[in-house]
Amino acid sequence: MKCLFITGTDTEVGKTISSSLLLQIANEYGYRTAGYKPVASGCEITSKGIRNKDAIILRKYSSVDLEYSQVNPIAFIEPTSPHIISIKNNNPISFSILSQGLLKLKKLANWILIEGAGGWYTPLSEIQTYADWVCLEKIPVILVVGVKLGCINHAMLTIDAIKARRLRLAGWIANTVIPPDKYYDDYIDSLKRMLPNQFLGIIPHLKLLNKKVVNYKKFLVLPE
Repeated sequence: MKCLFITGTDTEVGKTISSSLLLQIANEYGYRTAGYKPVASGCEITSKGIRNKDAIILRKYSSVDLEYSQVNPIAFIEPTSPHIISIKNNNPISFSILSQGLLKLKKLANWILIEGAGGWYTPLSEIQTYADWVCLEKIPVILVVGVKLGCINHAMLTIDAIKARRLRLAGWIANTVIPPDKYYDDYIDSLKRMLPNQFLGIIPHLKLLNKKVVNYKKFLVLPE
């Protein structure tokens, strides 16, 4: 059983595109895969109910046939920090819901990719963060680094925080979130030199987060 948690150096750094690529690679290796987005804010009201675009992508690339609610059990319409909207809606986020959803997926799949919300310390309540739940479940972590000015500092701080929880860093991914500038190669070289050696690859700049990537294997490798 392989279970991994995807976090980022910030919000909108490419957790979903990274997750979709890793799911596709795992599918090619014959795993029974499932994407899991326990908490999503920034959803749309559809004829089928509240839906989050990231969760839809994870469901699409899961090899196991899942109901939407199995991929995303907690969804909020407003695009803000989950703890803020959960308090305003009087709908507290319970760790037990996240863990129960994960347990059900473990019975269906043997390779599960869990996508967080925002960065490592995104609050899920006034006293608990996503990091607390990942620590509770003891899940290895993959960090997505949005390559731009400031990313080296953000990456190093996040990795230190992950290790402080005594969690395993399964790998890190460099995602080109903005068009490369003249310092792009220097950022990449510095990241490779200053971060741990669990480097999983570089995703080129994409205009759309859910744009299909051809020949995805040339960008990423599965974590060991």
